[in-house]
Amino acid sequence: MRIIDVKNTDSVLESLRSRPDGKLRKKVASIISDVQKRKDKALREYERRFSRANPKSFKVTSNEIKNSYAYVSKDQIEAIKIAKRRLEKSESLIKSQLKSVFLKTDGTRIEKTFLPLDSVACYIPGGKARYPSTVVMSVVPARVAGVKRIVAVSPADEEGVIDPLTLVAADICGVDEFYKIGGAQAIAALAYGTQSIPKVDKIVGPGGMFVTLAKSILSDVVSIDMIAGPTELAIVADSSADPALVAVDLISQAEHSSDTTCCLITNSRSLKDEVIKSLKERINLISRSDIVKASFKNNGFIAICKTESQMIDLANKLAPEHLQVMTRNPQKVARKIRSAGLVLVGQDTPSSASDYLLGSNHVLPTGGFGKTRGSLGVLDYMKLQTRVESSKASLEKISKYMKAFTDAEGLPNHYEAVWSRT
Repeated sequence: MRIIDVKNTDSVLESLRSRPDGKLRKKVASIISDVQKRKDKALREYERRFSRANPKSFKVTSNEIKNSYAYVSKDQIEAIKIAKRRLEKSESLIKSQLKSVFLKTDGTRIEKTFLPLDSVACYIPGGKARYPSTVVMSVVPARVAGVKRIVAVSPADEEGVIDPLTLVAADICGVDEFYKIGGAQAIAALAYGTQSIPKVDKIVGPGGMFVTLAKSILSDVVSIDMIAGPTELAIVADSSADPALVAVDLISQAEHSSDTTCCLITNSRSLKDEVIKSLKERINLISRSDIVKASFKNNGFIAICKTESQMIDLANKLAPEHLQVMTRNPQKVARKIRSAGLVLVGQDTPSSASDYLLGSNHVLPTGGFGKTRGSLGVLDYMKLQTRVESSKASLEKISKYMKAFTDAEGLPNHYEAVWSRT
């Protein structure tokens, strides 16, 4: 991991900022264009090329879902149900606050109502990995919101099979349709529609660079939730933190993939030394060691700050996906964090637990977008519908001021449409 002595937080951010890969973007754009033109035929070719799968049908059948239960344990099923219940509880609480409002002003009536979307697709990473927890995180808020059609997509393995626990999670959480597709080609199919896959109104969920770039490119065609790319974890810690816990937490997120970004922000050089010592002791003994090593080597760093306020400033500017606060007064520090995707307070709130069962959502903004939004939730599956009804009397009251605006903007016909009614 890089060791960075922080003198200026802006300079640190500039040194960490990744440069866009133009070649990769062109490749993703080419895949999107091909799927738009050739639809199912292109999809089949890309699935064979990238996942080596050759499914007879993209759609998962009801028998495949039913049979998947034979390959999972009772504890796994119960884990899915507990995660579902906990997330439902927090999302339902948010929805309960979304009341319709009515306003009357000088004869004009305005009504604002929250409505569920008609259709959404949830991208579930898969292939060699399996993420049934992401099914819970993306589908449960959609079901709470009342979305009419919930689609899930995930890449199959080389045998054309979706992980059984992922299918069980989809069944328990209420997915309406499940398709065996992945990567940029899946995002294109959902945005444009193909012979086998009807298009959707919105695409949500995390993914690798191909999926993230495809969502970004297609955001002018289909609504998306956020940029939710490779995992990020920053730990803000002082000398009171347990270095062994800091080390295991960094490892827990680094094991996702070699392109994750995991870092420690501290004002304690002794903690830095102890964390490095703990990492060295563990790293050759853990599972997925090669992935963790690659993640730390490619993107990991420890930032040494002079003061607590500098630590907070760097954390806010970094705006990581997950931010753990492990300081003497973690609540005080956490209240000053405004731009992380998720803030985890105290030594006993590891980000790994939030990925599954704490009742929060693990689909979170990455790439600095924590500055402007938080986790995926029920609000992502709803729209605010506004209805306005005016009267001749209300138009007469605004006529004079309407003319002031339209004259200033050079749009006289806007005023004519109002004047004609008075």
